[in-house]
Amino acid sequence: MEDVNENPELPASGETPEATPAAGPMAAPSLGAAAQPGQPPVEGEAVRRAMDSEQHEMNEETPAAAPRPDEEAAPAPAASSKKTREPESWLETVKTVVYALLIALVIRTFLFQPFNIPSGSMEGTLLIGDYLFVEKYAYGYSRHSFPFSFMPFSGRIFGSAPNRGDVVVFKMPNQNSPDYMKDYIKRVIGLPGDRIQVLDGRVYINGKIVPRVQVQDYIETVDGITQHVKQYRETLPNGKSYLTLDRTPTGMLDNTGIYVVPAGHYFMMGDNRDNSDDSRQDVGYVPAEDLVGKAELIFFSIDVDDNWWQFWRWPFEIRYGRMFTVID
Repeated sequence: MEDVNENPELPASGETPEATPAAGPMAAPSLGAAAQPGQPPVEGEAVRRAMDSEQHEMNEETPAAAPRPDEEAAPAPAASSKKTREPESWLETVKTVVYALLIALVIRTFLFQPFNIPSGSMEGTLLIGDYLFVEKYAYGYSRHSFPFSFMPFSGRIFGSAPNRGDVVVFKMPNQNSPDYMKDYIKRVIGLPGDRIQVLDGRVYINGKIVPRVQVQDYIETVDGITQHVKQYRETLPNGKSYLTLDRTPTGMLDNTGIYVVPAGHYFMMGDNRDNSDDSRQDVGYVPAEDLVGKAELIFFSIDVDDNWWQFWRWPFEIRYGRMFTVID
């Protein structure tokens, strides 16, 4: 604080001079004037010095002034910043997972769904251990297009009819079967209104035999024993061609009565004709509503002796020649 005695002309506040200055050139010094050298200080000078001493003591005891509002605050500790970012990173992770699950659900429901083949009823075309994509929009959508068939509506939305010869995934329609509503895969042989019959292992559609040509035997290994099975290429009236197996020439399914396919239903058969539970047996006629989709592509295939998750054995057990092949 600046010294207050820079203007000694005026007396200090509340003080009065002890003597009135005499007129004339020999006037005495005023109250605030400094004493002459060699003279003791006047009373006003002593008072002024006492006031200066008190002010100095006050300045020493006064605490440091608080920072002004416009001054920048010191940065927060790093730990606080980490605590703030940590919940945000967890939230972003959860959001990413939720978005990924929603995208997967949409793809599975409306576009493509993966399936694997657990049985040999379609051998000749599909093998146990094949993994394939099923096109969900091929025939429109029913309640079975959704997970657990939970949608409460009947019929099909944007429905279209399958073609003769399509390989189709559907829900087992027979309520008396232990496999009721499980996923089955077969080939469409009969359309609504068709008359289907099997005689001596040959398929007849509306009284006309389906032509077939014998090709190279299907070779399989069972319990270490190599077996040869007769294999045929069958061609339907619409030109669709595919392979079938005939394990026994006099099998129990090689001769049947005539099946008349009802409206809105389809007649299904497996390509492994002597080893298939299809419309000739428990499956019966398949309603259009129970169709799930059309099998399109084998994207992975592994020998049945191993599980897909035993990845360390993949190099030796994967059927590389079957991967990414279109299903006839």
